[in-house]
Amino acid sequence: MKEQGVRRFSVSIPPQLLEDFDSVISKIGYERSKAIRLAMQNFLAEYRWTSEEERAGVGALVLIYDHETRGLEETLTAIQHEYRDVIGSTTHIHLDDQNCLEILAVKGQVKTTRELAQRLMGERGVRQLKLATLIL
Repeated sequence: MKEQGVRRFSVSIPPQLLEDFDSVISKIGYERSKAIRLAMQNFLAEYRWTSEEERAGVGALVLIYDHETRGLEETLTAIQHEYRDVIGSTTHIHLDDQNCLEILAVKGQVKTTRELAQRLMGERGVRQLKLATLIL
């Protein structure tokens, strides 16, 4: 993002919300302005992922699945091959005897990435899926 100066503005919020916000950002070493900028950028990215389907974006699909579910690993691999134009890389981590974590780095049209996430989540044995998104 190209910086073109800054603008100051004021916001009215409940005092406890501000105290909680300041407490958290001080723990992670952020200044209030930076934290608000990041929150606004994340809000806009989330909105664009839900409303601008033709836009390009990047992100990560993170899923946990039961590797003992018959045929699931083969099905997940087959789905990923169908979407190889948006999947840049995949990392597979064995969590325990039954659960695996898979992280897919994705880049492409929002609509296609969301479709991939829905296909993966719809499979029996996929326990949880999270799509972390950023807009180009």
